[in-house]
Amino acid sequence: MQIPVVRNILEANDRIAAELKDFFGHKGILAVNIMSSPGAGKTTLLERTLTELGGEMRMAVVEGDLQTDNDARRVAATGAQAVQINTEGGCHLTSSQVQEAIKSLDLTGLDILFIENVGNLVCPAEFDVGEDFKITLLSVTEGDDKPEKYPLMFNISAALVLNKVDLLPYVDFDMERASRHARVLNEHIDIFPVSARSGEGLADWYDWLRARLREKRATA
Repeated sequence: MQIPVVRNILEANDRIAAELKDFFGHKGILAVNIMSSPGAGKTTLLERTLTELGGEMRMAVVEGDLQTDNDARRVAATGAQAVQINTEGGCHLTSSQVQEAIKSLDLTGLDILFIENVGNLVCPAEFDVGEDFKITLLSVTEGDDKPEKYPLMFNISAALVLNKVDLLPYVDFDMERASRHARVLNEHIDIFPVSARSGEGLADWYDWLRARLREKRATA
């Protein structure tokens, strides 16, 4: 009895996700779904990205969390638009939640919509939310075995942002091992070692976003 229910949920989610993808395509908006475990640094990465690219791009953020609007307030402090979704215990965002949330945003002239998913390395990977690309953020404090333990997340991501590299001298994390296993799962994944706190490596991340936006608008 549970299998048809799960199938119906996923099919309904995919239908709305396809509608969102078409909508973002017509608007020329690049939608990026950022996923990670709690505390990996998604919000810090967004704060830095919004601040440093704010002069050349118009960006907004849909924030997903179990409770509170802490992250949305942090993002809004950069001057970007932000809207909070509290899932009240749900372990991921759905396309219908994102569809409702963007009604609160002014999408006129928007370049990039970041969707900061709920901190979880399992559920968010299974639900499309209309994004062009999924991004996985992995901090070096979590362990280099995460691609092996959570393969779907890394298999479907266009890029892997390895965050907190400024802490490498203090943790037991093998960058080569983590990157190798991510590429076993997804040979085309782009990997960016960065420190969202210090700014190390972020130039390549910014260039990746610029390139993806150009590509989307060239094919629109």
